[in-house]
Amino acid sequence: MTPHATPSRLRALRGATTVETDTSAAIRERTAELIETLRERNALVVDDIVSVLFSATPDLTADFPAAAARGVGLAQTPLLCCQEIPVAGAVERCVRVLVHCYLDDERAPRHVYLHGARQLRLDLPQ
Repeated sequence: MTPHATPSRLRALRGATTVETDTSAAIRERTAELIETLRERNALVVDDIVSVLFSATPDLTADFPAAAARGVGLAQTPLLCCQEIPVAGAVERCVRVLVHCYLDDERAPRHVYLHGARQLRLDLPQ
């Protein structure tokens, strides 16, 4: 795919989702949904994406969120997974993402919070 032809600048998109159970299938399904929704809402093609950082809460250990990203077209994109710090009362079974990408100058970044992670950013339109 070709990057957008209009002038753009490097941006960071945020997002998060929750997973029902700590299984590889559940982590991959929800992570793929998160990445695909970020791409759709921000009109991103793969070449627009510079790198992706994932974090998962300590209660998710069955798989790497990056494995799902590779499965939805980001196999050549630098991906990194890390663990969230355990904070009392934090959203459980949560995958967060920080996507570094190029967006057209006239487009505002559209962050994505899905499922139980919506409570993290009630200020954003869903």
